[in-house]
Amino acid sequence: MSPRSDHRDPGADSGAGVLESRLLQIARNEFADDYWARRALLTRGADDFSDLFSAAAVDELISRRGLRAPFLRVAKEGRTLPDTSFTAGAGVGASIDDQLDDTALWRHFADGATLVLQALHRTWQPIADFSSRLGTELGHPVQANAYITPPQNRGFDDHYDVHDVFVLQISGTKRWIIHKPVHPDPLRDQPWTERSAEVAEAARGEAMIDTVLRPGDALYLPRGWLHAAQAQGEVSIHLTLGIHNWTRYAVAEQLAQAALARLRDDPAMRATLPLGTTGPDDQLDAVRTALTAALAEADPAPAFRRTRRGQARPAPLGPLAQLAALDALDEATPIRLREALDASLDGNRLNTRVGWLDLPDTDLERVRRLLDGRSVVAGDLGIDLARRLLRSGVALPDDR
Repeated sequence: MSPRSDHRDPGADSGAGVLESRLLQIARNEFADDYWARRALLTRGADDFSDLFSAAAVDELISRRGLRAPFLRVAKEGRTLPDTSFTAGAGVGASIDDQLDDTALWRHFADGATLVLQALHRTWQPIADFSSRLGTELGHPVQANAYITPPQNRGFDDHYDVHDVFVLQISGTKRWIIHKPVHPDPLRDQPWTERSAEVAEAARGEAMIDTVLRPGDALYLPRGWLHAAQAQGEVSIHLTLGIHNWTRYAVAEQLAQAALARLRDDPAMRATLPLGTTGPDDQLDAVRTALTAALAEADPAPAFRRTRRGQARPAPLGPLAQLAALDALDEATPIRLREALDASLDGNRLNTRVGWLDLPDTDLERVRRLLDGRSVVAGDLGIDLARRLLRSGVALPDDR
């Protein structure tokens, strides 16, 4: 493996402190030591979240953005409604039959259903920027959903999530009832429905938290913590920032895959079992020995980084603006690395979320300046290198 030269996300500087400045009223290290992945935390008046989302944003997304069914769910009294009950064809010229039907959604909402706008980190830019910054700071990818619940209604019964969440109350009020886990730290393939009886029994016990969230409040829940929420006397809108936790189990998966990849190159491991074999018993000692040796030598880091990069997307790139920047490129053009690339230099290779580039030694120091988040004029960077970085989508003109 090539030596690791540098690893930097230029979005990290602009995102530094978002956890403390907007979600907490305690120091980051106190949160890390006492709450992260351990216990719930309620923060009153954490911040004004109106810049992230609003009732007007809900109406625009539903009625004007042409969203399709994967970007919205509808739930009522613990039951998720079928997509066909709130979607319709997109009209002439569009071969789409699952676009949101705002009239149908209005009728469901008026009848007490909760609207769940999903993946807002892909469809609403203020939330996309915030989620990217928070994910950079936490080291775990972040997704965002919005829950819009009519007065005195709730969309989901008591349940737990398989990822940590921050709940941000945007408008209205909502009562949250929180219980300790019945299955601490569930993995992504261990949903609450596998333990529905335990969840229902635990929900009948004394709550750890029973509170009403008001606009500006933030609630942190580690994965596995049971919760149910009900809107109070007005429409409630809250954001749920889902943190898709990397776990030791995930690292073990990457390590095992790396070890198995090594064993593929071992002729003894590819050998056929004896004729008439009825099981692996007489082969287990040899296989265990080889697997143990492969695990000791395997490096899960490359697969870990590839998987991590695939769990998020880089900052937006406009193809027309990028082409215009290439056409107008001269020595005075300022260039910056595209944000949220998860860029790293491994030897002479620049790895990013949008692919990799092999660089000559003469370009490495100039690329490191970009990795530090600095803007570099094309003349100092080198016109050929600047053009290559722009064309590959790794760099953008710095017009901020």
